[in-house]
Amino acid sequence: MADRRPKNTQDDLQRKDAIQMRLAGFVIAAAMLLWLGFQWIGGHYDLPARFAFLADLAAIAAMIWSLLVTWRIWRRRNASSQR
Repeated sequence: MADRRPKNTQDDLQRKDAIQMRLAGFVIAAAMLLWLGFQWIGGHYDLPARFAFLADLAAIAAMIWSLLVTWRIWRRRNASSQR
């Protein structure tokens, strides 16, 4: 029986990388906007500092995830260009 799964062509991989890059960019932008908004709300309503630290940790986690996704895409592109 023939394998019916589509082959990963170079165009497919580039399209998947583009989608992941857009997702990483969206995560960076959304994390920063939410972080700034939460900092403003926390200052405006005098929320305890522990909530600010929680928002900081969430923003750091989003940045680390985006960095890892971007680094993985960069490594994959470098590996494919050296072939």
